[in-house]
Amino acid sequence: MSLFLGSLALVFSVFSCGSGASNETMVIEENTDENIISVSNSQFQASAMQLGRMDTFQFSEKVHTTGMFDVPPGHKASVSAYFGGYVKESELLPGEVATKGQTLFTLENPAYIQVQQDFLEVKNHISFLKSDYERQKSLSEENISSQKKFLQAETEYNNALTQFEALKKKLVLMNIDPKSLTAESMTSVIPVKSPISGFITAINASKGMFLNPSDIAITITNTEHMHMELKVFENDLHKIKVGQKVIFKRQNDPNKTFTATINLINKAIDEENRSVLVHCHLDSEEDERLFIPGMYVEAEILTSSQTQMALPEAAVVEIEGNYYVLVKTNTENEASTFEKRMVKVGITEEGYTSILNPQDFKPNTEFLISGAFNLIME
Repeated sequence: MSLFLGSLALVFSVFSCGSGASNETMVIEENTDENIISVSNSQFQASAMQLGRMDTFQFSEKVHTTGMFDVPPGHKASVSAYFGGYVKESELLPGEVATKGQTLFTLENPAYIQVQQDFLEVKNHISFLKSDYERQKSLSEENISSQKKFLQAETEYNNALTQFEALKKKLVLMNIDPKSLTAESMTSVIPVKSPISGFITAINASKGMFLNPSDIAITITNTEHMHMELKVFENDLHKIKVGQKVIFKRQNDPNKTFTATINLINKAIDEENRSVLVHCHLDSEEDERLFIPGMYVEAEILTSSQTQMALPEAAVVEIEGNYYVLVKTNTENEASTFEKRMVKVGITEEGYTSILNPQDFKPNTEFLISGAFNLIME
């Protein structure tokens, strides 16, 4: 937008008092028309006044809201133990990166050995039960053995298979490989591994403490799919649509702004505060690195926009509910003349005010866009 022109150069008039002392005074020539103001070139320059023309500016209707950063539920993990035990080793610290499958800590409990022993015993016994089952089945088909013996062998074999599979799954949950387990490799120490890759955000387990299956030992957050959740109140919900742009800033850094786009709108209203969560994705992947889950933001959702003629906000002066501008009407050798004109204004955004009656001014009309307030109020 080209709203600014170069400053004009003007002169200070120097007057001498009867006592001989000299004083510099600003020269504003009086005019019979109270709407006409003449400004000397020196005053114009000393006051850093500026001229500019009315130009187009895109104004947006906005919904103001707040929210916070978060990650999808699948990118957060609360790690606990399926089987209680004493924490034997735990070397991680909050903020460290964990990879999926990495050992986070180890647990020790003699009861783990019993599970492994039961598994190996059932595994060894299954071969005998299977052989007996197949033999009884063959004898039963030839009517050599009773059906009762066959059914008993079948039941024992199936029960052993069920027990075998149950113990096998227990070993998997204990991070013990059933295929490689032998009597010599049985252990009372098991590793607890990370279910996802991400950052360690909290550690509640310490060496030597007993960890119950219901206890959360470590929490992990994967920030690769960071998003922003905004709260939009019910009365603004009809303005919100997927695809709308969002301008937001951190609460501790209001001078830096970022952009995002609405990706999803929740269909459920929070009964307590009558708001709906709006899911947004950042426009820049680089910006995602500047945020962490739980960080609060202040945001503006751009719901609509329109292009209007506008002037810098400093060019418009309010007096008792009316708005005025100074229009340059003439430039002489040592002074410039301005006319105070009333304008109709709309919204103000990013330092610009929309003018609703631009047709009342000729094209290329020059306005005083810096310093108008002091001249009009004098």
